[in-house]
Amino acid sequence: MSERAYYEPGTNGVERLPTEMNMFHTSPLLMRSPHWHAQVEVNYIVRGWAHYRMSGHDVRFNTGDMALFWGGLPHCLDDASDDLIYAGGHLPLVHFFRLRLPQNVQSRLMQGATLVTQATDAADPYNFARWNDYARSGDPMKAGMAVDELLLRIERVRFEPYTLLPGPEAVVKAVDGLDHHSSPIVVRICDFIADNFREEIDSTDIAQAADIHPKYAMNVFKKSTGMTLNDYVNLMRLSYAQALLMQDDANVLQVAMDSGFGSLSAFNKSFRKIAGMSPTDFRRDVRCRPSVPMVRAQSAGPMN
Repeated sequence: MSERAYYEPGTNGVERLPTEMNMFHTSPLLMRSPHWHAQVEVNYIVRGWAHYRMSGHDVRFNTGDMALFWGGLPHCLDDASDDLIYAGGHLPLVHFFRLRLPQNVQSRLMQGATLVTQATDAADPYNFARWNDYARSGDPMKAGMAVDELLLRIERVRFEPYTLLPGPEAVVKAVDGLDHHSSPIVVRICDFIADNFREEIDSTDIAQAADIHPKYAMNVFKKSTGMTLNDYVNLMRLSYAQALLMQDDANVLQVAMDSGFGSLSAFNKSFRKIAGMSPTDFRRDVRCRPSVPMVRAQSAGPMN
């Protein structure tokens, strides 16, 4: 049996800018430990099977399954078939909240549920491969079309059977779903945070950009995502910082400042809360991991 390969963030750089839409079509590496990123992840299993340890539950995706889950909670691809090929993308929340999904789905996903559907068809493997090619083409029109078509494909979920895992009996009662009034507000909030999370911003700045009262902004965002505004801003900053720390010349203090944290102590506290280690330890861990064989995709593009 050949040696299993593992995901090495210092080499492959999965956690990229949290405001970017990243697509992939590849044979993924297994993960040594959980990771997180401030995007909703979309997986389509082209071939084989994948097993994930999510935050609070395990799930296996099989050939033809399509799944969505919130990447802001720790998750780990800890086992897979040798022939696994999967496709999909990391979807920034600003796109996620524009989706016309059933009313309870956004809130359940943000609470840690995983959506799985077997209602896929013969066109999906070709479409996911094409969207990945378009996204990597360097052509802005093709890249935009790939995003638009992927969003439409996800919206089709509402018309077919799907499952939210774990089941209702195993989940703390989720907050009510988005309504037609709050959804545009959440989009405006995510837009502003995406453009300004590296600056010194607070709930007043965010509410002003969304043209609502700060208290209402906090309530609507918490109701829709299960997160406070401050938690979400910190997650965006930490995802950005994590990507910077993977660079060879990364300086922890400079990363803290470039990511929007006002002090090194605040950065260390927030990073440890999410990642379970200090930024310095994270950087050292990335640099000290032994090299392992890479799994090559049958279609173009590195793992995202």
